[in-house]
Amino acid sequence: MIQMWDDSFAVQSPPIRAALDAGNGIRAFELMHSELDKVWREVERVLGDGCIACVNIGDATRTICGRFRLYSNHSRIIQAFVRLGFDVLPAVVWKKTTNAPNKFMGSGMLPAGAYVTLEHEYILVFRKGGKRSFRSEDEKRLRNSSAFFWEERNHWFSDMWDLKGVRQKLINPGLRDRSAAFPFEIPYRLINMYSVYGDTVLDPFVGTGTTIAAAAAAGRSSIGVEIDSALLRVIADIVGQAVQVGNERITSRLRDHLSFVADYQKSKGDLKHVNDYYGFPVMTKQEREIVFHALDTIERSPDPSSFCTRYSGLDIGMGEGSCEPSRLHSGDATGIQRRPAKGGNVIGSSRPEGKGVYPAGLEKLNASGWTEG
Repeated sequence: MIQMWDDSFAVQSPPIRAALDAGNGIRAFELMHSELDKVWREVERVLGDGCIACVNIGDATRTICGRFRLYSNHSRIIQAFVRLGFDVLPAVVWKKTTNAPNKFMGSGMLPAGAYVTLEHEYILVFRKGGKRSFRSEDEKRLRNSSAFFWEERNHWFSDMWDLKGVRQKLINPGLRDRSAAFPFEIPYRLINMYSVYGDTVLDPFVGTGTTIAAAAAAGRSSIGVEIDSALLRVIADIVGQAVQVGNERITSRLRDHLSFVADYQKSKGDLKHVNDYYGFPVMTKQEREIVFHALDTIERSPDPSSFCTRYSGLDIGMGEGSCEPSRLHSGDATGIQRRPAKGGNVIGSSRPEGKGVYPAGLEKLNASGWTEG
């Protein structure tokens, strides 16, 4: 029920336009969500058992026929997923930093007619079926190598994220209004939090391609669906930046961890565990097999809607110079034909003989420090 998407929804369902023109906001709201329900059904169809669906959505406020009210998008989406049998997991509130000089709605400084300004969106989290299991040695190895640092766990799994929104430099200003762009950090965190190497990430609303880029940076394959073909060029530009952005994010994670280690050792003493690949201290045994996949190149496949990401070195689940595909589909989500295997589309692998891969420009020194190469 966000006004900038009225036209897109009206194309999908003409009765939505009729309801808006008649001033029936409640009916328009329900008709819009009926269109989204079709996508959620496809999400349920293709997700493996125990896998996670994350939905970034904000509620909407608008005036229709002189009456101002809130349209609770997040609660309606929760209802839809519950009807499909998903378990609702704790959500994240994304507090969006704003530089607006004033944020008043309604009667300004006069009581009774002023309204609270919405400065947050929700990241809803749902699980299909019971807790995901990792039974085979390959599945366990992929999960262990996909772990995150202890201090990241404490930060990422907070229910409040304070991240600045983004304003994409799109060729067509109208595309910017429809893209609903969000920061790279949001899908990057969620992909690392809820998937493992070898999984395939699905984005049914690709927009500018941020999730596709984040999946490549996180070492995952991805499939995206976008009904607006005008965004394909923008998606290619965004995905093309994933090598630089992804390696910078890996570098910052490593540096942040080394900074955490130094601070911890200074105040509390040595950590008890050491990472097998990089040789630096870690807080828990679960972090010993963490390994990062440094990106080498992202290449456009002969199919203009496909990209291939190549990673440097010999990594778990990805042989040297191996390629992880990302694919875009035009049309609605009912056009998706691929169905991940139960538990996620996990690929087999063997333990690498070499050490973990560092982004270009960094060399390992010892367990307590790094130097730039």
